[in-house]
Amino acid sequence: MSVRHTALPSLADTARGLARREISPVELVHTALRAADRLNPVLNAYITVVREAALDAARAAERDIEAGRYRGPLHGIPVSVKDIYWTRGVRTTAGSRILTDFVPAENSAVVDRLAAAGAILVAKANTMEFAYASVHPDFGPPKNPWDTTRATGGSSSGSAAAVAAGLDFGSFGSDTGGSTRIPAAFCGLTGLKPTYGLVSRFGLVPLSWTLDHPGVLGRSAADVALLLQGVAGRDPRDESTSAAPPVDAPAPLGERLDGVTVAVLTNLMDADAAPEIRTAVRQSVDVLAGAGARIREIAVPELAGEALEAHMRILLPEASYCHRDWLATRAADYTDAVRTRLEAGTRTTAVAYVAALRMRERLRARIRALQQEIDLFVLPTTPMPAPPLGGSASAPPDVEELKARMRRTAPFNLLGTPALSVPCGFSSEGLPIALQIVGRDFEDGLVLRAGHAFQTRTDWHLRRPPASAGA
Repeated sequence: MSVRHTALPSLADTARGLARREISPVELVHTALRAADRLNPVLNAYITVVREAALDAARAAERDIEAGRYRGPLHGIPVSVKDIYWTRGVRTTAGSRILTDFVPAENSAVVDRLAAAGAILVAKANTMEFAYASVHPDFGPPKNPWDTTRATGGSSSGSAAAVAAGLDFGSFGSDTGGSTRIPAAFCGLTGLKPTYGLVSRFGLVPLSWTLDHPGVLGRSAADVALLLQGVAGRDPRDESTSAAPPVDAPAPLGERLDGVTVAVLTNLMDADAAPEIRTAVRQSVDVLAGAGARIREIAVPELAGEALEAHMRILLPEASYCHRDWLATRAADYTDAVRTRLEAGTRTTAVAYVAALRMRERLRARIRALQQEIDLFVLPTTPMPAPPLGGSASAPPDVEELKARMRRTAPFNLLGTPALSVPCGFSSEGLPIALQIVGRDFEDGLVLRAGHAFQTRTDWHLRRPPASAGA
């Protein structure tokens, strides 16, 4: 497999060129649209390309920048959003037959904030149906730019394929059990699940109101930090954001971790993770130590088993509640896998649901006690590189494989803590491997600093997949 070492352009470098008027927003969007024309038929990353609206926004950005009205590092930058974010006047399908013709009358909070920051929306990215269980055959699965016979991960699969291939500079997905971090891991990207309540979910087609997180996908921690900066903050339409701190001006992430205590979660480095993944993560810990971090090892058995069980007992009934009307009136329009999962949620008892909520509170107390002395936890993002695509896009996923994929990501949706996936190596088959970095609530900046410190000492995030813009 061909792995290119010439990096795709970063958002941060492109933003500097735009600010200095060395790069034209119009030409930048034309380049993105040409890349989409060439690669989207191969990758199936986008559901809807908003070509004319993107060009209009690019012309407006160019006029503003030329007139000295530069808004900041997202001004003129082409981005995409997962097709579960409402976009005024543009269909928002959620990858489902049920919403094929749904055109929202208003924007989601994320789309509004991107527009205010001057970012240019070029497309709505493909997704599993309602970000849940399987891809609807009406839309088909996105393909992995590293190997188009491999899965891209779910459910922010189109977002990951687009950014990895260079169709845009960043994409906003969602993460209910790993749906940003797993695609990031499989596609060699940096993917952040922010702290629960840092980014508004208003206008996000819901799945589970206590587990859903907007997610950010970019090529590096520095790029993700800029994308996050543009959308974070309180929103009266989403009560979960009431505890979010004020958003400060962008600041350098820093390249050192002196005084930062990093703990390896040893019980999640176990035998169900491939040996080459365990080796890559161990080598990554050495890199963090070289950046000044103090390294510890700790086992938290609750994170390995009870957390995933509690997560599923919360997710299933909450998703079924969100879909109760369509499940009653349009059940035949769901894929078999999604319908089966929604029906299973209706059979979860109130006692089981409350028990899972209580388990979450006990686990939060346990982790917060550990975080008095530990600044960051590290572990693999996934136990395997991207697996082969299944024979049928709508076939029910293997339950044990699904649990294995989510075992290291879902606990942090349950907790609400920030969690970042960064590429940290390649498998023997040339597929990306990823490290996960987890921090305290609303210390997303430290998590991103650790990712940046790692990436200033490695080049895994700079590698370029065979199916990419300019290839």
